Amino acid sequence: MSRRSSWLLALAPILAIAAWLGLAVAAPRPGAHVTQSSGAMEVDVELVLAVDISFSMDPEEQELQREGYIHALTSNEFLRALKDGIHGKIALTYFEWANYNERRVIVPWRLIDGPEAADAFVAEIARAPYRRASRTSVSGAIEFGAALFENSGYKGIRRVIDISGDGANNNGPLVTPTRDEALAKGIVINGLPIMLKVPAGSGMDIDHLDIYYEDCVIGGPGAFVIPIKERAKFKEATRTKLVQEIASAPPPEPRVIPASASAPRISCTLGEQIWMQRWGN
Repeated sequence: MSRRSSWLLALAPILAIAAWLGLAVAAPRPGAHVTQSSGAMEVDVELVLAVDISFSMDPEEQELQREGYIHALTSNEFLRALKDGIHGKIALTYFEWANYNERRVIVPWRLIDGPEAADAFVAEIARAPYRRASRTSVSGAIEFGAALFENSGYKGIRRVIDISGDGANNNGPLVTPTRDEALAKGIVINGLPIMLKVPAGSGMDIDHLDIYYEDCVIGGPGAFVIPIKERAKFKEATRTKLVQEIASAPPPEPRVIPASASAPRISCTLGEQIWMQRWGN
């Protein structure tokens, strides 16, 4: 055997171990909080804003929804809560969603550490054209939002998905298993159910959307719902929710028990049932 062959044979076990270790690094266990590097910037909260653009949101509601976030993120109350945090800064991203295949990031992850950063963030929201799309996949919004944390580049004390919408899940995976998967990763989900319309028998709107969000959508330590039932209250409700998300300390136990562990007050497949009754698929 040549000297070169002996060297290669001796090196083979080392190369195999190195390759195995490289695979382990490249494929973290499901649900692990992955950061780009050990130098990821520490923030108080990594916050995902998930905004409904389904056809059930009429143009006026869409405008109110967007204006609500723009007003809230630049309000004195929000900026005070921001500075009162341990780090005095958060990481924020904003995406729009409708059906399972319609999920688009409007503003990628940004560091918010004061009024200048907040102004720049809302300017990006304001520049984006309004869009609408069919169906409502709350589960798709949760799934997409949870995936955004994996490459945020930040390390938050808390990770929160903030979902605003005016309807129940009627497209994509079932909402409660998707919600429970996100909770298992340590993600908190809060809700802003928009209840400005009186449900009609021929439409997809449901009664008690706030209860649906409480029992089927939100979860995690300190999770909460703030329903919007009056147009005049839109900005106030959005501001209150964002301030609470970045300022309040979560209680030791989750407020909402996953639906798989307790009976919800409303069917968590109500949206799918109504769709089947209307359209048969």
